[in-house]
Amino acid sequence: MLWGLLRRHTRPYRPLLAVVAGLQLVSTLATLYLPTVNAAIIDDGVAQGNLRRIVELGAVMLGVTALQVACAVGAVYFGSRASMGVGRDLRSVIFHHVTGFSAEQTARFGAPSLLTRTTNDVQQIQLLVQLTATMLITAPIMCIGGIAMAIHQDAGLSWLLLISVPVLALANYWIVSHLLPVFRRLQRLIDGINRVMREQLTGLRVVRAFAREPYERTRFAAANTALADAALEAGRWQAVMLPVTTLVINISSVALIWFGGQRIDAGQMQVGSLIAFLSYFMQILVAVLMATFILVIIPRASACAERITEVLSTQPTIVSPAQPVAPERVTGEVRFDGATFSYDGADRPVLQDISLIARPRATTAIVGSTGSGKSTLLSLVCRLYDVTDGAVLVDGVDVRDMDLETLWAEIGLVPQRGYLFAGTVADNLRFGKSDATDDEMWAALRVAAADDFVAAHPDGLDQRVAQGGMNFSGGQRQRLAIARAVIRTPAIYLFDDAFSALDVHTDATVRARLREVSADATVIVVAQRISTIAEADHIVVVDDGRVVGSGTHDELIAECTAYREFADSQSVGTP
Repeated sequence: MLWGLLRRHTRPYRPLLAVVAGLQLVSTLATLYLPTVNAAIIDDGVAQGNLRRIVELGAVMLGVTALQVACAVGAVYFGSRASMGVGRDLRSVIFHHVTGFSAEQTARFGAPSLLTRTTNDVQQIQLLVQLTATMLITAPIMCIGGIAMAIHQDAGLSWLLLISVPVLALANYWIVSHLLPVFRRLQRLIDGINRVMREQLTGLRVVRAFAREPYERTRFAAANTALADAALEAGRWQAVMLPVTTLVINISSVALIWFGGQRIDAGQMQVGSLIAFLSYFMQILVAVLMATFILVIIPRASACAERITEVLSTQPTIVSPAQPVAPERVTGEVRFDGATFSYDGADRPVLQDISLIARPRATTAIVGSTGSGKSTLLSLVCRLYDVTDGAVLVDGVDVRDMDLETLWAEIGLVPQRGYLFAGTVADNLRFGKSDATDDEMWAALRVAAADDFVAAHPDGLDQRVAQGGMNFSGGQRQRLAIARAVIRTPAIYLFDDAFSALDVHTDATVRARLREVSADATVIVVAQRISTIAEADHIVVVDDGRVVGSGTHDELIAECTAYREFADSQSVGTP
């Protein structure tokens, strides 16, 4: 899974990685050549008192060293560019893939997990690419070359390599095998602490209002401690690696010097050759250590690759058809034809056999108790969900047969939560119409009765908006969200309880102005307040996912028990 992910996303950087491999090859060969030059300086120069030979070989050593340094720097530079590019592309792929998810798919993964997968998990893959481009290419070249050069210096000591290298490799493999499950658990715990942090920061006012600070501190401490414990467990296993490696290297070095000294004493080996053999021996063990360091990264990168692949292998369920159908004429008529919807794994449908028509130049209101399925009904129109049975049609065409962009272009949605994006008021309004002029934005603000507080601010349309619009009140956020929908003059307006945070006077003002700008459009309003929908042309009463009544306000008061009880609870019904 890991290597498949890397193979796909490193393809554009293969020429760059080939340059890195070439530079690493030259750098490593230069490193392997240096001990041989050093041995020649000792044996041919120092031992024989030949100063000229020392100077000549010293110049060669300096030149080789300069070449090695230049190639190493170039390899790190180009390797870093390749790894950064892979990380950037992978984040982009995940982001664009996730934006195609349905609301149900997004909820299944959860925002904290998707954030972690897009940031922390990608960083681990990026780190692996960078280390692979530098260390993993160097390690086998240095190991194989070092063995060849060491045997060339003195084959009589090569038996030490047959013992030291396998012992070091097996010891480190044993450690790495215990790290993989720990890293998998670690990534899940990062999701958990992100979730707790998001909830506490988003619900800060609620936490303070109910004096739940001690409980939230305890909850965060539990998540934090679990993450710390997992990190410490991984750290302990990683910490064992260094002393084990150092122990093997030091014991091997002592054995090498001991047996090498005996060979020198017997006249079978020169001092320079022993020093060169020791250098190659150290290079071989360092190469094994570098490969092992990569193996430490691989388990965590593998766990991250599994999580990223899980996201990328999830195919969006809400997609445009291969051959989209466009309505002959866009009027905005919305018809539910036996629409039924249920969530995966649910015992019963949320909506059952819904049939109704919302006509152009009319306002259709949907009312019902909390949890009756009103918001889900609107979500079916703009394909945040797809019906599991029946159909939703716009101008006679099933929305599942329409191109998504074409469908969304005809809809102005004001969701239940008037979410604003970080930036300015103008930036948020241009979400509705990217090329909107200042005059168009002020006109939309006037319709939403938001022009007063925007004009009162010194920056006007350039007034800063915090993430989520948290520097505005709930009513101001709703009015800006209404302006954002109005500015695009769509054929269909969907208001999902979009007036709940407005006072009665502002509510009436906004609805009166909306009637003017939406005179030719289809307007569907979901509301809890009877005064908001009493003047609607058609009112649909939904209870427990079914339509239990429809008509005007007066007709429903007279004929629909559920509506009459709903109105009586707000003191609007007739005695």
